[in-house]
Amino acid sequence: MDLELRGKRALVTGSSKGIGFGVADTLAAEGVDLILASRTKVNLNAAADQIRETHGVDVTAVPCDLSKSEDQTRLAEIALSGPLDIVINNAGAIPGGSLSSIDEDTWRKAWDLKVFGYINLTRLLLPHFEAAGSGVILNVIGAAADRPSPGYIAGAAGNSALVGFSKAIGSTSLRNGVRVLCVNPGLTITDRMTDILREQAGAKWDDPDRWEELMPDDPAPATVAQVADVVVFLVSDRAGHVTGTSITIDGGNSSR
Repeated sequence: MDLELRGKRALVTGSSKGIGFGVADTLAAEGVDLILASRTKVNLNAAADQIRETHGVDVTAVPCDLSKSEDQTRLAEIALSGPLDIVINNAGAIPGGSLSSIDEDTWRKAWDLKVFGYINLTRLLLPHFEAAGSGVILNVIGAAADRPSPGYIAGAAGNSALVGFSKAIGSTSLRNGVRVLCVNPGLTITDRMTDILREQAGAKWDDPDRWEELMPDDPAPATVAQVADVVVFLVSDRAGHVTGTSITIDGGNSSR
């Protein structure tokens, strides 16, 4: 199936590694030019170089901290300096913990990056899409929105807020030719997940290399490619009537 994405231009935040990099790489394989954004300049430039060399598309790397309003504005200005067709919000990871274990400062810092980062970048870029009469904003959120846990309360609450935000904007955005939607990945095999499991295996058995024994198998975690393939299909015109909704990618776990 031709997704008809060649020649389009997409902004992907949190794209130096993990799901964000996987999405950017899959878009590039479809011929999409990219603006990549992440906080760590070295990792971001390495990701941009790899995508350019592999796929031959144009890649602009923008190191920035999307918890800061000035960086949000700067990134939006760079993105709008050329054509822009797709925005994928993916930056930020909210730490785990219970209500009593996460202090207000930690909670606010996490939400400033992920929750308000998504909201503010949408606020800055949605008018451009509305004026153009086309465009897609897809928010990569997380399955804790579907299955909240007291041990991940800041993440569950933040993810739920972003799902509600995405659905509210997307419910009427198609009137202006724009689609806004979200995906909720469950456990996904990324470098971050592997590092966490290695740490846990080291603490449990004094052997980080046994990390795979801690991997759940029912359902097994998704691969980055499995998540990226769904995202790239959803931002293509093949999914042109999908807006104001959330798609969960967790092997059925949230329905159990």
